[in-house]
Amino acid sequence: MNFYKNNPALKFQLTHPLMQKIVTLRERNFSEKDKYDFAPQDFEDAIDNYDKVLEIIGEISGETIAANAESVDQEGPQVINNRVKYARGTQENHDALVQAGVYGMSLPREFGGLNFAMTPYVMSGEIVSRADAGFANIWGLQDCAETINDFADEDIKAEFLPRATIGDTFSMDLTEPDAGSDLQAVQLRATEKDGQWYLNGVKRFITNGDAHVKLVLARSEEGTQDARGLSYFVVDNQFDHTVKVRRIENKLGIKGSPTCELVFTNTPAKLVGTRRMGLIKYVMSLMNGARLGVGAQSVGVCEAAYQEALNYAKDRKQYGKAIIEFPAVYEMLAMMKAKLDASRALLYETTRFVDLYKAYEGIEQERKLTPEERAEYKEYSRLADAYTPLVKMFSSEFANQNAYDSIQVHGGSGFMKDYACERIYRDARILTIYEGTTQLQVVAAIRYITTGLYLKKIREYEQMPIKSEFENLRERLISMTTLLETSTARVDELKNQDYLDFQARRLVEMAGHIIMCYLLILDASRDEENLFLNSVEIYLNYAEAEVNKNALFIKQFNPESLDKYKM
Repeated sequence: MNFYKNNPALKFQLTHPLMQKIVTLRERNFSEKDKYDFAPQDFEDAIDNYDKVLEIIGEISGETIAANAESVDQEGPQVINNRVKYARGTQENHDALVQAGVYGMSLPREFGGLNFAMTPYVMSGEIVSRADAGFANIWGLQDCAETINDFADEDIKAEFLPRATIGDTFSMDLTEPDAGSDLQAVQLRATEKDGQWYLNGVKRFITNGDAHVKLVLARSEEGTQDARGLSYFVVDNQFDHTVKVRRIENKLGIKGSPTCELVFTNTPAKLVGTRRMGLIKYVMSLMNGARLGVGAQSVGVCEAAYQEALNYAKDRKQYGKAIIEFPAVYEMLAMMKAKLDASRALLYETTRFVDLYKAYEGIEQERKLTPEERAEYKEYSRLADAYTPLVKMFSSEFANQNAYDSIQVHGGSGFMKDYACERIYRDARILTIYEGTTQLQVVAAIRYITTGLYLKKIREYEQMPIKSEFENLRERLISMTTLLETSTARVDELKNQDYLDFQARRLVEMAGHIIMCYLLILDASRDEENLFLNSVEIYLNYAEAEVNKNALFIKQFNPESLDKYKM
């Protein structure tokens, strides 16, 4: 089974009208075609390259990673002499991808990468996650190499980036026992002696914590307690023995991904970028990518949960017929599919914004941007910042809902370890928590409600051409948008921050639902295979009910009752 070829909704995203602009900018108008024999000659050649590599990843995911998922979940990694040993299946997965030469997809060719845009790379994350959400963390942490490429000096790039392309593993070491979401509280010490930096302290909950290459957030400025005292460092952990794995956490799910507690003792490190910018600039950039990565992981889990439920419902017979023929079951499956399609549409819209702003960011390092380019750079950067919390929030919540419903479709069998839906359910639970909880995504997103950015983008979608059969749905969306406007005004008129924070999730949910409805309609309007036709109306019916519910709550809520909610 090939998880790319059997999912036409993925290949469809490569046909989006913005892809030509993205690829042309990424390839600097195909300037490397004479320098590297594997560089694309033109846009069509680039898309063909994307297609071929995604086919390879799809086959490895369907035939190897998915086949190993159950044994990896049971076996898990081990700590031996303070180092991590992967489960047998995890190592097999990794070796297969290394042998295929698909690591370092988005890195420059000069370091051995393929220079792919973010869109196919995010697709690869979705495909791998459908096979095994735990292994997706190991695959996805090559994002750390992107941070090195974006911010490190040329010597560090030359030392570490080629290692990403040959399959050396990466980790981002941020959290500590007393510094979880509040990264300003990081206390791991970085001290400089004779031009060499050394790290001392403890990190906790580090995904793939015994990776070959580690990006570490550490306090480099004595006497500081806030973000301005933090810098970012790269550690070569392949042969060094100063970083000890104290233990691997015994987790509910994603058990193949080793989550480690680490002790650093005089660990040699190299400074990435400039001092004091570790959290303010570099980690914030990395976290945007991490949100996108969890978005891809979540959509992959959504897909896996839906497929397991669909296949079971077709095979399972009750009262003389397959349970998929019962309205209670086929409605649930249709809703799972609609949530999957909606979250995928949001994921790739967000990825395109990231692709465009990162392309202009790269060009700016080579030459001065034209006024038109600079305006587009700023616009896509704003949109990327606004959409990444949305996609992380919605896709992770939908992954959990689909995983829950997948077990429900299976009935009592779904509660047993004989079926994959049980593992998928456990794997899904972390998605709304790590790389920023859903609640923190709301905090990041609410500013784009109050500044009007979401509303502005919704109005742009509203004006785009669509198939005539969707006109009545657009009218309903216009009414939903009016409810968003009036609800926002009602909350904003009090000028009360506590009250805004209290209603923030409802407002963000309203905007997100409307945006996803438009994205589904726009996708369905250019799709000739009717991949999303049913999901458009099914999701809009659901979204309309949710928007109305939230608007009614805001309208009827007495702000003076806020104190009753405080514990």
